[in-house]
Amino acid sequence: MELALTPALTKHLKNPGIFRDLAEGPGPSVAKKRKRLAVFNPSTGELLAEVTDMSAEDARAAIEKAYIAQEPWAHLTARERSNVLWEWHRLILEHSDDLAAILTAEMGKPLAEAKSGVQHAAAYLQWYAEEANRIYGETISAPSNDRRMLVIKQPIGVVGAITPWNFPASMVARKISPALAAGCTVILKPAEQTPLVAGAMIALAKLAGFPDGVINLVYASVGDTIGRELCTNPKVRKISFTGSTEVGRLLMRQCSDQIKRMSFELGGNAPFIVFDDANVDAALDGAIRAKFRNAGQTCVSANRIYVQSWVYAEFTEKFTKRARTLKVGDGFDPDVTIGPLIDRDALTKIEAHVEDALQKGARVRCGGRRVGTSGTFFEPTVITDVVGSMRLAQEETFGPLAPIIRFEDPDHVVSDANDTIYGLAAYFYASNLKRVWRVAEALEYGMVGINTGRMSSEAAPFGGIKQSGIGREGSRHGLEDYLEMKYLCMGGL
Repeated sequence: MELALTPALTKHLKNPGIFRDLAEGPGPSVAKKRKRLAVFNPSTGELLAEVTDMSAEDARAAIEKAYIAQEPWAHLTARERSNVLWEWHRLILEHSDDLAAILTAEMGKPLAEAKSGVQHAAAYLQWYAEEANRIYGETISAPSNDRRMLVIKQPIGVVGAITPWNFPASMVARKISPALAAGCTVILKPAEQTPLVAGAMIALAKLAGFPDGVINLVYASVGDTIGRELCTNPKVRKISFTGSTEVGRLLMRQCSDQIKRMSFELGGNAPFIVFDDANVDAALDGAIRAKFRNAGQTCVSANRIYVQSWVYAEFTEKFTKRARTLKVGDGFDPDVTIGPLIDRDALTKIEAHVEDALQKGARVRCGGRRVGTSGTFFEPTVITDVVGSMRLAQEETFGPLAPIIRFEDPDHVVSDANDTIYGLAAYFYASNLKRVWRVAEALEYGMVGINTGRMSSEAAPFGGIKQSGIGREGSRHGLEDYLEMKYLCMGGL
């Protein structure tokens, strides 16, 4: 596949040639000369690159390559697969500055955050390079002496992975490194807004020594056609998807006829609760991190900030003051802490949430408007006098909008926090140990941050309950999601 980088991107790279030369990567090269997918910088509107806009036919060819490569890859020893993952990890770190620059250019986030994202991607590769050697079975005591009973674990097979635009490096690694460690081959479809860092990572994977067909990259401007092919093609045994709950429902329906295995990390509506016995300054730091990281464009972003009445005034005043100090702008500016939103649709959504809140009696304490006439920038925004009927309390905003809600009753706030179809992440701050255990166990979420605003780690299981997903990524549990359990019973002994 062709990859045409423009000076708007290459000016930020130390070694652009390595990504041009290896643009084909280990993926399919069947795409014909036809439509191109243009990738733009959301901060400046500049054209960064053009890639081949692929079709269902190309996805089908990629699946065929992965299917052919599946058995030889699974047949390698765990140590052999581990060694290739280790080498990929080394190359990611070696080229981390360029990967971060690509990420900032196509997604907009501040360069420091992009560098952290690349380091996080490398951490997943390291973790699963180690875990590849720890796929264990078990023996079972047989009911008679003439039999032996045991369990082995084998790779599921070909995996279709669909990654989002908000963490385009770490999500690639988090999805496909456990699949590769388990012995599965992969077709990767990155988000159309941010395909470049995924392409650069797969280029490095080719250098690392992955055999042809083990990792297959499919670029496409229309994800529906690729997703449908991955879900309905019987040679694909599993789908791993991160994105909206609406798209997750669609993919689940498409997979249902084949009872295909699925891992979905879907939408969130994370509550952030500050109780009156909390360390207010610590809660403030955690809330700023959980709300404004990545301009609020994270699935675990604090979407509803509940503050108990005794500390409400202090917290709100300090939070608003901190929000006003955040600098919005181009991610390559070293002083910038909040980059652009991903596109114009994201701007429209956050503006609609602000307008709806104002019409229902909310008060804007700071922000609330676009920044400049170019780019997709929006001010860090704090809104108070929030009630549950407002859209920003019911929907995931995915932007730098912080609604602060006063509460009195500790039991009632947990009920309010759980009153959503989503169950991905929740946060709360408290010091009373009895309260900590009670609230942590009562919150209906797959992940709970207690006195911390950040909890993602390659060593921990990441995922949600209710309509926020199925399965887990990261940790040893993330590897299990790519393995089938087989029971063997040997008789006649």
